[in-house]
Order: sequence, then structure tokens, then C-alpha cells
Amino acid sequence: MELENQTRVIEFFLLGLSEDPELQPILFGLFLLMYLVTVSGNLLIILAIVSDSHLHTPMYFFLSNLSFTDICFSTTTVPKMLINLQKQSKSISYTGCISQLSFVLLFAGMENFLLAAMAYDRYVAICNPLRYTDIMKLHLCFVMIFLSLYISIVDALLHGLMTLRLSFCTFLEIPHFFCELYQVIKIACSDTLINNILIYVMSSALGGTPLVGIIFSYYKIISSILKMPSPGSRHKAFSTCGSHLSVVYLFYGTAFGVYISSAFTESYRKTSVASLMYTVFPPMLNPFIYSLRNKNMKKALRKIV
Repeated sequence: MELENQTRVIEFFLLGLSEDPELQPILFGLFLLMYLVTVSGNLLIILAIVSDSHLHTPMYFFLSNLSFTDICFSTTTVPKMLINLQKQSKSISYTGCISQLSFVLLFAGMENFLLAAMAYDRYVAICNPLRYTDIMKLHLCFVMIFLSLYISIVDALLHGLMTLRLSFCTFLEIPHFFCELYQVIKIACSDTLINNILIYVMSSALGGTPLVGIIFSYYKIISSILKMPSPGSRHKAFSTCGSHLSVVYLFYGTAFGVYISSAFTESYRKTSVASLMYTVFPPMLNPFIYSLRNKNMKKALRKIV
């Protein structure tokens, strides 16, 4: 009977960023604005790529998928936070929490793999320019997207199902503004050893492999660029990678920042603020990075406007 009472969880409580009632309207307005900028900016990127035939290339194909993933990633966490801020409520249903953490893992994994695919695209374009059209064919791009989605779905389902087997006691407060996997596991009162091992194994495999691929791609890219004879060709080659490098730095830099902050601080407020850096800011800033540093994208956006 005691075990039955432990597992019958109706809802969790998200502690959020602040309990100060005076700050709630300010936070609501700020995050609503950021969410609208994220959705509208990424939608513009997608519309620009679809409407301009000059942008129907593998690089922009991956970019449009990245923008769509950013919209989904932001939509998974921010709207629920806005609803809770408006109602001054902290509750989230048990089903909603498990669903949210699964979708966060899904779209974070997709972003991870898409950044690796874009790095490979730049590697082929710079290191094998004469064979670029032969290698980066449309069916290969679709296969890379499908594999990224398939692996991300399997990862999200695996963690979600393993979380369902956990028992929860009376302490149901999650020190975060969304249901993050690690924070949910921490408040479980049953054995979480398998869950923690799974987190470290899957994070190392699915997070480390794309990162190693990105580093290797840019090692080869930089080596090829340094061998180019003229400064003009070197500058042109570097400029095609600038936007992608900025997005990679933003995504992985903020993710490592969250990991370090959670490891060295006990304050859940600081950890929640740090998590904003990789869940809210990268999806919002990616459209600006690609539109401000890319002449072709600027032209396409001007046509739409």
C-alpha cells in the first residue's frame, strides 16, 4: 500500500525563477517577448529558404530544419512557463511533466545532430568543393535528417519510459522552470542508479559523438583554409563557416555552462537561470546570427519583407 501511495502522483510543482509576486508580470512580459521573437525569427528563416530558389542547397536545407527544431524546442518549455506565471501557479501534471522532459530531450538531440550535419556540409564544401554536388545529394540530406530524428526519438522514449518506472513520495517540487530530466530523477524516492547510468551513457554517446564530429570537421576545414594561396579565398572560406561556428559556440557553450553551474552551486535559482541560456537564448539568437552574417539570407528576407 505504501508503494502504491508513492507512485500515484497527480502533479509536480515547478519552482520557477522567482517567487516574488511583483516580478511575475515582468517575467511574463519578458519571456512572452522572447518567445514571439524566437517563433517569428525562425519562421522568417524558413519562409525565406522555401521561397528563394537560390537557397535550395544542403546548407540551407539543414538551416531550415534547425529553425523548425528551435521553434519546437522553445515551444516545449516557454508556453507552460508563461501560463504558470500568468496564473501564478506552479503545477504541472505528471503526464505533462514526463511528456515535457521527453520532448526537451528530443529537440535538444535534434539540434545536436543538425549542428554536426551542418559541420559536415561545410567540410565537404571547403575540403572537396569539386565533389560537393556529388556527395551532398538530396537523398543523403534526407537520410541524415531521418537518422537524427530516429536516434533522438529513441533517446527521448528511453529516458521517458525509464522515468515512468520511478516512485515519487510527498516531495514533488522541481527546482526548475521546466521538467528537466536530471531534476525529476533527483526528487524520486526509489532507486535511480539505472537512470543516472543511462543519462551519463547516452549523454556521452549522443552528445559527444556529434561534438567530436564537429571538431574533426573544423580541424580539416582550418587545415584546408590555411593551405589556400590568396588571403581573399581564405577570408571567403572562413566567412561561410562564421555563422555556424557562432551557433555551435552558443549551443555547446551554454550547455557546458549549465553543467558547470549545476555541479558547483547548490542554488536552484542560479541553475534555473543558467538553464535559460541553452533553452531560450540559442533558439532566439540563431535567426539573427544567420541573417546578419549571410548576404544570401539578407536578400531573401528583404524579398519577404
